[in-house]
Amino acid sequence: MTKSPRNNTTLFISDLHLCPERPEITKLFLEFLRADARRCDALYILGDLFEAWLGDDDNNAENAAILSGLRALTEHGAPVYIMHGNRDFLIGADFSAMTGCHLLPDPSVIDLYGRATLLTHGDALCTQDVEYQKVRAQVRNPAWQQVFLELPLAKRAELAREYRQKSREKTRAKPEYIMDVHQSAVEQIMREHGVTRLIHGHTHRPAVHDFYLDARPAQRIVLGDWYEQGSVLRCGASGCELRALVA
Repeated sequence: MTKSPRNNTTLFISDLHLCPERPEITKLFLEFLRADARRCDALYILGDLFEAWLGDDDNNAENAAILSGLRALTEHGAPVYIMHGNRDFLIGADFSAMTGCHLLPDPSVIDLYGRATLLTHGDALCTQDVEYQKVRAQVRNPAWQQVFLELPLAKRAELAREYRQKSREKTRAKPEYIMDVHQSAVEQIMREHGVTRLIHGHTHRPAVHDFYLDARPAQRIVLGDWYEQGSVLRCGASGCELRALVA
C-alpha cells in the first residue's frame, strides 16, 4: 500500500456525535479519514465520536463502517488517539483492537511541536453544572459500567434513549453559562499540569481564547461540533488554526 506523505500537521476533532439519524455527517467523517487524515502526523479525537456508544459489542452496520474507516487509517500509518467523551465513555479495549486507535486518558499532556499541550474532553471543566458532575461521576465508575454492560444490548439502547431525552429536557431549562467550562477550573487544571495551552471540546462553542495565567500568556482552544459541518483544528510548528469542513 502506498502511504501518503506526511504534511507536518496534527489534527484534532471532537463532538461528531455520529449516529444513523445523520448519515451525511458519517459520510463526511469517512471522507475526512480517507483524505486529510491520511496526510497528518496524528489524529486526536477528543470525545463524543458517537452520539452513543453502548459497548464494544455495539456492532450495527453504521458503527462497523466507522470502525472500518478508522482501521484503514491506522493501517495506512497515521496514529489515531481517542479520548472518552460524555456520550462514548464505554469505548474499551476491544474497540482499540478493532480500529488500531490508542485510548487516551482524560486529561493528557502531549508534546505538540515542542509545546506542552493539555488535552481533555472538557465536560469535567463544567463545574457549575453540579447535577451533571454527579451523573458523570456515576457513569465513569467501573462498577456501574460493569453492571450496565452486562445488560442485553437492546436494553442498553432503551436506557440510553431514555437518558438522552431526560438530558435534553434538563438542558433546555439550564442557563447557558451553567453548561460552559468555568475559567477557574480551566486555570486550575492548567496549573496542575504545568501548561499554557489547553485544547478541549464538549461545549460546541469553537473559539480560541487568549488570556494570562499567572502573568504568562495562555491559550484555550475549543473544538467545534459536527452537527451541521465538520470542525477541525490543524496544528503545526507555526501554530494552530480552526477550520470548518462544509458538509
